[in-house]
Amino acid sequence: MGKKTALLLFMLLTVASVHAQQTLPVPSEIEKAYAAGTRSSTGAPGAAYWQNTADYVIDVDFNPVTRLLAGTVEITYTNHSPDQLDTLWFKLYPNLYKKGAARKAKVNERDLGEGVKISSIQIDGNKMDAGSWVEAGTNMQVPISPLVPGKKIKVVLNYSYSLNKGSHIRTGQVDEGSHFIAYFFPRIAVYDDVDGWNKFPYTGDEEFYNDFCNFKVSIKMPKDHQVWATGDLTNAKDIYQDHIYKRLRQAETSDGVVDVFTEADLKQKRLTKGKQFNTWTFEAKGVTDFVFASSDHYIWKSSSLVVDAVTKRRTRVDAVFNPSHKDYYEVVDFARKTVEAMSFKFPKWPFPYSHETIFDGLDQMEYPMMVNDNPVAKREDAITLTVHEIFHTMFPFYMGTNETKYAWMDEGWATIGEWLISPMIDTNMVDLYGVAQTAATSGTTNDAPIITPTTELKGSGSFTSSYPKPGMGYLFVKDYLGEELFTKALHHYIEQWQGKHPTPFDFFNSMNEGAGKNMNWFWKAWFFEEGVTDLAIQEVRKNETGYVVGIRNKSKKPLPVDLRLEYADGSVGHLHQTIGVWEKGDQLISIAVPTEKALKKVVLGGGHVPDKESKDNSYIVK
Repeated sequence: MGKKTALLLFMLLTVASVHAQQTLPVPSEIEKAYAAGTRSSTGAPGAAYWQNTADYVIDVDFNPVTRLLAGTVEITYTNHSPDQLDTLWFKLYPNLYKKGAARKAKVNERDLGEGVKISSIQIDGNKMDAGSWVEAGTNMQVPISPLVPGKKIKVVLNYSYSLNKGSHIRTGQVDEGSHFIAYFFPRIAVYDDVDGWNKFPYTGDEEFYNDFCNFKVSIKMPKDHQVWATGDLTNAKDIYQDHIYKRLRQAETSDGVVDVFTEADLKQKRLTKGKQFNTWTFEAKGVTDFVFASSDHYIWKSSSLVVDAVTKRRTRVDAVFNPSHKDYYEVVDFARKTVEAMSFKFPKWPFPYSHETIFDGLDQMEYPMMVNDNPVAKREDAITLTVHEIFHTMFPFYMGTNETKYAWMDEGWATIGEWLISPMIDTNMVDLYGVAQTAATSGTTNDAPIITPTTELKGSGSFTSSYPKPGMGYLFVKDYLGEELFTKALHHYIEQWQGKHPTPFDFFNSMNEGAGKNMNWFWKAWFFEEGVTDLAIQEVRKNETGYVVGIRNKSKKPLPVDLRLEYADGSVGHLHQTIGVWEKGDQLISIAVPTEKALKKVVLGGGHVPDKESKDNSYIVK
């Protein structure tokens, strides 16, 4: 080997080695967590990892006519942190509709009111003086005697507010007699090892970050209004008439669809046992939120299925809707197939909850065990919407990600879930949600890196950096690793962080560890850097074994390569390369096309590949 050749080989190996061993730009708060031992650079929770939690006992009385919700919330909060807490930060999410509150979402002036009225607060049995707590929009600070590490504090709040009738932002009145009621109680904000208190105000745009808590909730409603909620209904036998209770029990053990409430039942008022008011009691353990919905004229279709092949555990799946909304009649089937696909196909993890209820509402929003989904005109849209919102069960509810700060850690997963599962429900579907918009806006002013905090995203980037771009990142890694290794890596991440609060760096490192591969070369380029997404055919030349197609990456983003090969005899072939072709940092690669046939035309492009400029994606072979 000559000296020049040896030197060139050494340089190439050095570049490849450096590229493969790239490190990610880790912010100081994550470095501090590593140093404190709460998190580790391997992606696992550190030996000193902690998170706070609370037990909520909530009693509310909701008047569906006046929309007044009044109640008491009793919170037993445990400080597992190593810090002494002198203040509790609360979230008062209904204050989004309070006059003067800061908000990004548009709210009609007529929907603005006084927000949450706190009539009293008790701390460990001692009533606080009025005015000793401080409200600022959806945040509230309550001073307390020092809560030292390992101790509990009991807070009791009496409160009320009027549910919004219009400007339905994830919650509110749906129609005359139906309501979806979310964020309806004061809750203690997350205090974590990375940022301390979660002080981001809720503005109606960014979503949520809550601790894993236990809930016991009692909801008083007039007799003709039925209730569905997060958690298990513990007094169904006491509320429902016998035939309704029997149908519900049947649905929980049946693979078929059971009509729990029919239009005839509603007309004859043959649902509950006839009391003037009913108090519905629900329990949910280890969930990040609790919501409920009610209606006096919705029908209820229900089914169940085995979600765990080992334990034979079943999940009940519900569709609760206005019988005039014809598109909703298939939703129970879409929902059931989604839960089944999640359990056995992607991500191949047993659905973690006892039920999933799709409620006919005015939004497209997910909650633990509940979904608020508006009716849609097209069957395909009903499928993708159902899949997307149910997939959120895993992210952010089973995996307690900070949606407020990193929306992509849950919306990106719901997007890839939608792409993969929707065609399993309808094989004629090809879901390309957000791909064209990602291509068109890549490299423009608002096209920020995915890692950018959600609160700082603007314009088109608020959508693309939260939904399709991370979804593509996950999809490209799945393609690169292959089905088996990707599932192994993803399960490694889930096993380590379910029921906890992973950050982006926990995710990247955990996936690397689970796959046994350092994928920082891709994570860095796709999640941390900005720029266009664009491939081009540089050349097509013939050689002794067929042809060689030169592909130029006109960006810094690794993209899969999909080629359509059109031959002179009229036949068509396809060739696919994963993002691995760019792993060494090349900008130009050569792809061999072994063939004895004459190649006439090559077309570059794949369905989920966001290629900004298409004019250089077609090449006529001469």
